[in-house]
Amino acid sequence: MGQYLVRESTKDDADFIEQRIVEYNESNVPFELTVPFSKINKHVRDEDGNIIAGINCVYYSWRCLYIDALWVRDDLRKNGLGSKLLLEIENTAKEYGIHLIHLDTFDFQAKDFYVKHGYEIHGVLDDCPLSHQRFYLQKRID
Repeated sequence: MGQYLVRESTKDDADFIEQRIVEYNESNVPFELTVPFSKINKHVRDEDGNIIAGINCVYYSWRCLYIDALWVRDDLRKNGLGSKLLLEIENTAKEYGIHLIHLDTFDFQAKDFYVKHGYEIHGVLDDCPLSHQRFYLQKRID
């Protein structure tokens, strides 16, 4: 085997690698459908036009949706905005035939919120960050 050098990647290098894994994945499990970006990312604005809550998701074409971020402004938490956003995304998922939603959250974030909404813990990573836990949750939609 020849001698190989490990180098730091540029953004273009990282994009190239990402595209190769996408191609490989698609060759093993063909992509099925596309969901418009605007359908899986929602936000709420106040009367002044400021964003006060939002949810960002990533859809990959295997009828699965990943919740990347769900945020509600501190002073507006516990009044239903997060639940409303989550329900909107779940309804959109059903509309597009998505069968699984998954996410990760930390012990200092919203694990109990998601469990209350029917998400099940399927994995825990200890000491990530140190002295904390990262929880992996999922909810079947079908």
